[in-house]
Amino acid sequence: MTTTDVAEELAHESPLLSLLVEAGGSLQDYRGSRVVRHFGDPRTEYEAAVDGLAVFDRSHRTRLDVAGRAPGRMLDGVLTGAIPAPPLEVAEGVFGGRATYHAVLTPKGKMISDLWAMLLGDEESPGFLLDVPAAGRAGLLDHFRRFLPPRLARVTDVSRERASISVVGPSGAEALSKVALGLRVDGAWLSAAREGEWRAAGIPHEGLVVARTEEVWPPAWTIHGPVDAVRALWRALVDEGATAAGLGVWSTLRVEAGRPLFGTDMDERTLPPEAGIVERAIDQTKGCYTGQEVIVRIRDRGHVNRHLRRLELGNHPAPATGTQLLAADGSGKVVGEITSAVESPKVGGALALAYVRRGVERVLLGDREIEVG
Repeated sequence: MTTTDVAEELAHESPLLSLLVEAGGSLQDYRGSRVVRHFGDPRTEYEAAVDGLAVFDRSHRTRLDVAGRAPGRMLDGVLTGAIPAPPLEVAEGVFGGRATYHAVLTPKGKMISDLWAMLLGDEESPGFLLDVPAAGRAGLLDHFRRFLPPRLARVTDVSRERASISVVGPSGAEALSKVALGLRVDGAWLSAAREGEWRAAGIPHEGLVVARTEEVWPPAWTIHGPVDAVRALWRALVDEGATAAGLGVWSTLRVEAGRPLFGTDMDERTLPPEAGIVERAIDQTKGCYTGQEVIVRIRDRGHVNRHLRRLELGNHPAPATGTQLLAADGSGKVVGEITSAVESPKVGGALALAYVRRGVERVLLGDREIEVG
């Protein structure tokens, strides 16, 4: 790896990392960068997320700004979902909107990445903010370089200037209403918001934006903003009693919610219908986007041969990614593969996400027969 390559990798570590290490975070490697796995007691972190308030750094993901003369029109031909509308002033000095979820596809309908898109002001400037998984960054940037004309849609990586954290737990709405939004947005609204709906107390692209998320199963919100503002919010939440939590517990909560992660449960071989994200990611009413023909053909005249399914494994140890699942009829035929597996306090045993062939309802994991959820 060259010096430039190293600098490029380090540039996409979380800008909050030093703060998290100072707070006792234990590091692990994640796709070439360092992230906090836990803060010493994952059980306490999990309990806080379920019963109280936990705060997770999400800044290992990439944040892209897409601005220019016609960024919305250019993105509309690349993203599979509805392009987010401009924000509205919903009360004096309070702005709101809704982020939208998307896949980005090849002409054959295979995934390049998924992402969330927000419009925090005018299209021309500041443009669209895209929240992209670490595994999707390189492929997505390459795709944008080939398909977004710079004179109409300029893509800038703002991961060093903007950060994001997620707040999880039943106490989250009231805490964010107070600490992030200055009591200008009611906690009841935050609790009732649909996924992607957001509020900002002030100019959205200049301050904190609080958006509802369902990437994990307890009530949760992701907050985007300038690094210094997000760093200050993280400290304030911990001072208010939030428990700092790491990627390990986030992964457990994500699998319990049944949400696939690009790079783990979805990759460049995946069709969106296989991963079960069509309802969230595909706008069936929009005009042309890359890969649309394949998606429509599957919808109208065909099917996919495998689906991402949920497997409750009981007291079986959580299997490794890539573990094969065999047909329960004793034929020895491979009918599935594990993509994510965790020890789940919610179900009281191991829990997995796995691709399983269409129509298969029971599989063998080792010598144990498992019902497919």
